[in-house]
Amino acid sequence: MFPLLRTDPERAAWIDRVAADIGTLAENSRAELDAANRENRFPREIYAELGRRGYLSPLVPKQWGGLGGGVAEYVVISEEIGRHGMVTGQVAIQGQRWLLDWGTDEQKERWLRGIAAGELVFSESISEKNAGSSFKTMQATATRDGADWILDGHKTHVNMGADCDVTLFYGYAPEGLTSVLVDTSLPGVTAKVTDAIGSRLIRTADVHFDRVRVRDADLLGPAGGGMQTFLSTFNVSRLGNASELIGFGRRALELALRYAQQRQVGDNMVTDFQGIQWMVADAWTALHAASLARDLAAVVYDQGQDAALHTTAAKQLAITAAESASRTAYSMTGGHSLYFDQPYTDIDNDIKVLKVAGGSSEIMRNYIARRILKDSGHEGVN
Repeated sequence: MFPLLRTDPERAAWIDRVAADIGTLAENSRAELDAANRENRFPREIYAELGRRGYLSPLVPKQWGGLGGGVAEYVVISEEIGRHGMVTGQVAIQGQRWLLDWGTDEQKERWLRGIAAGELVFSESISEKNAGSSFKTMQATATRDGADWILDGHKTHVNMGADCDVTLFYGYAPEGLTSVLVDTSLPGVTAKVTDAIGSRLIRTADVHFDRVRVRDADLLGPAGGGMQTFLSTFNVSRLGNASELIGFGRRALELALRYAQQRQVGDNMVTDFQGIQWMVADAWTALHAASLARDLAAVVYDQGQDAALHTTAAKQLAITAAESASRTAYSMTGGHSLYFDQPYTDIDNDIKVLKVAGGSSEIMRNYIARRILKDSGHEGVN
């Protein structure tokens, strides 16, 4: 949609080119994408092709092999990836942001260019069985051993954990929460693929670290600086999640409209009925509102302003919009959508995943409420 971003004619033309290119790649890759989704398999060659075209690295400067864009370019690519049911580069882009913000020259040389090109796969090993949005119960540890560190821990919900070349490990050192870049070919790193309901093209895994020895130079940021590294990326990645959710909603609604406008019921088509038309109007309006909020957040971020409230509101609206579009798609298509050879259940499951990933809907609402209640003007209400 991109209602605000399209107000710049040059950017609007770029959006059209990107949308057409990703759409063509998705159409030509549909059989492999569908097979990989059913088989819970990472389609690495398609992922690499996205890297070759610059779609995995919108935020990376050209000197490091990236597209050299800003958050506006990032959200366009993310939405089109979601709209066409493609394998996402969301985790890679988050890793690139970490490296750009915190990485040493050595770390950038070793990892950034390859991740940007899709030649290396990045993952983040953060969540544990009993440690999600709160780190208080995290059990993973990083212990000094001379000039090295020994890492121990069991991580879960790691997208591409069994497919990655490098992962960002979070654990507690004596100094506090610490983040470490780990070459997954090192002894002691093992992964077991898990069977999630959605985001199956970037399949999840449990990743185990058993006395993994890394260098001091592999720390991302200072020892004890893990909370700072963690928080530095999430206002940006939240917009990627919001954009993919908008893309999922657009895909569900468009596929359903194509079917319903051709599906005859008596002397009418499904879309002739007022009740259906109201649902379509509500779903479109929700997607449009989420797009406006997301576009505004992207512009605010690219202007260097505080975008935290904008990004949070954008994701919350995107969750609502995607869910509305998915419900409407099921209502319009009826029994046609209730089979696994149709995409509607996969889209709905992908929405469920992103409703939780990167901060759940409840966390979004908590943050928005705190901002309103702490501000004397109630964030513009007064």
